[in-house]
Amino acid sequence: MKRTPLLIFATLLFTLINQSFGSDNIFIRINQVGYDAEGIKTAIVFSKNDLSDTPVSLMTKKILSKKVFTTVIKENAGEFGQYPYHYRVDFSSVKEPGEYWLEAEGEKVKSHTFKIKGKGLYEDTQNKMLGYIRQQRCGYNPFLDKACHTKDGRTVYGPMPDGTFVNVYGGWHDAADLLQYMMTSGNTIGRLLLAYSETNAEFKDEVNALGQPFPNGIPDILDEAKWGLDWMLRMHPEPDQLFHQIADDRDHIGFKYPYKDSSDYGWGPESYRVVYYATGKPQGLGKFTNTSTGLANLAGRYAAVMARAARIWKDDLNQPGWAEIFLQAGKEVYEMGKKQPGSQEGVPHKASYRYHEITWADDMEWGAAELFLTTGDSAFLKEAIDYAVQAGTDSWFGKDTARHYEYYPFMNVGHYVLHGCVDEEFQSVLEGFYRKELSSVKERAKQYPWNVGHPFIWCSNNLASALIVQSVLYERMTGDSQFRQLAADTRDWIFGKNPWGVSQVIDVGTVTSQNAHGSMLSLEGLKTPGGILDGPLYTSTHKLHHQYIQIPKEEPYKAFQSDIVLYHDLIGDYATNEPTLDGTAEALFMILLSGGW
Repeated sequence: MKRTPLLIFATLLFTLINQSFGSDNIFIRINQVGYDAEGIKTAIVFSKNDLSDTPVSLMTKKILSKKVFTTVIKENAGEFGQYPYHYRVDFSSVKEPGEYWLEAEGEKVKSHTFKIKGKGLYEDTQNKMLGYIRQQRCGYNPFLDKACHTKDGRTVYGPMPDGTFVNVYGGWHDAADLLQYMMTSGNTIGRLLLAYSETNAEFKDEVNALGQPFPNGIPDILDEAKWGLDWMLRMHPEPDQLFHQIADDRDHIGFKYPYKDSSDYGWGPESYRVVYYATGKPQGLGKFTNTSTGLANLAGRYAAVMARAARIWKDDLNQPGWAEIFLQAGKEVYEMGKKQPGSQEGVPHKASYRYHEITWADDMEWGAAELFLTTGDSAFLKEAIDYAVQAGTDSWFGKDTARHYEYYPFMNVGHYVLHGCVDEEFQSVLEGFYRKELSSVKERAKQYPWNVGHPFIWCSNNLASALIVQSVLYERMTGDSQFRQLAADTRDWIFGKNPWGVSQVIDVGTVTSQNAHGSMLSLEGLKTPGGILDGPLYTSTHKLHHQYIQIPKEEPYKAFQSDIVLYHDLIGDYATNEPTLDGTAEALFMILLSGGW
């Protein structure tokens, strides 16, 4: 592991900043991005001592540290980790835009400065998140101004002879590693298109199709989606063919430059990579195999994003040629999913680790609903309803744990898309599915003073973002706001209102990861702003499955780790501190959707 003097300095500086805003055992945590002027605004004060009857004041910078709000904390919300006392501070009544901080009077403890703002609170966050997705590009990468993996790829498991070359250039790298998955990339495109069409956000045009700084008359979010759509078309070279993964864990040999990929898939380093054909059956070229049962999970998402893209490119961009191409591809792959129900998992090689997705009816529901909206064909509507009933509430919501990506995507957007297509009776059924799931998480959240109820499994931040998305969509469908507090607290958790006081999005907030797991940071000292981290993980899970991660004794967050959950700002901790492609797309959709909360 390479640590530059700059990174060491940044880590020390970060530690000093964190410690300077708390006494030895009293800390205030807030959403470091800020709060919407009309939205819910809460903070957490926690300590090893009873702070009952301590006044907490909201101070403004506008008029020389003037108090604008004071409350006396009373009720202990409960114990968490090393701290037996947690207090919630609600200052939602303050609506005046400005910069503020919170102080625990008499304790010489204050929070970081934060904003209260109306429109545009998350605008900078939005731009950074989209920028992170852009810098994950495979093929030509505008972040590096270099091309990589131009020889992708050589086939296995396909109807053609193994080793046949197919052009699957493009797409995105999945995370800090260089693998590419139809599973996560398809969902990433879906979230970008949903963010564009289901929110009131304004989207800039600052780059061209290659991601270079030249406007081209198309919103940048659609340029990014198109980069992925083009790759998905290449992964579907014939009406009855679909590839689903490029490379495997032979990639995991240490930090490396994408354009100098030393992984060897049988054709030598810096050469061809293997591309897996979607058979819907168990696959694995090495010691381990997966347990795939079909390919409808991939097919449903493929159909959904292609059908939605067809509407956008036809109606908004006036490009009917592309719309026709997208729609035809979506129909073809949807038919493949109907013929092979079940889930295509990620393919392992050296280790058993993989994406374990087992759900697929939710994806087929989403695909059928989008195809109905695009074509008006009632056969798709009937199939969407059937798949919706089959999918129901089969998800992670309310569960304590799950395997890695077992319930993917992390919320079923198909219920929301279908809701606008059916009669009131079936609308009630769909609403009930969302309500049941959200209610179970709301109940789980009562066990923690932070009022968060998603399980702390690997990529917990992805689950948190999806929970917020589902809460907003449910309220849109029903007008029922009972989950708004849960969603607001979960969003605040992501942006720094958590035990460690660290925003889980790189370079978004006052204190963010300085040592996120990634090649560019290790090799060049370059951070990847806007990427959402995997996030806090059950301590038991971390110890059991990630025992090779070295945790130094001087680890800066030691005081906030617990037997429940931990997070490390260490470049070696790929389990909690690695940014991900699909998680960032989910979080982007989340912040645009939840504005005003």
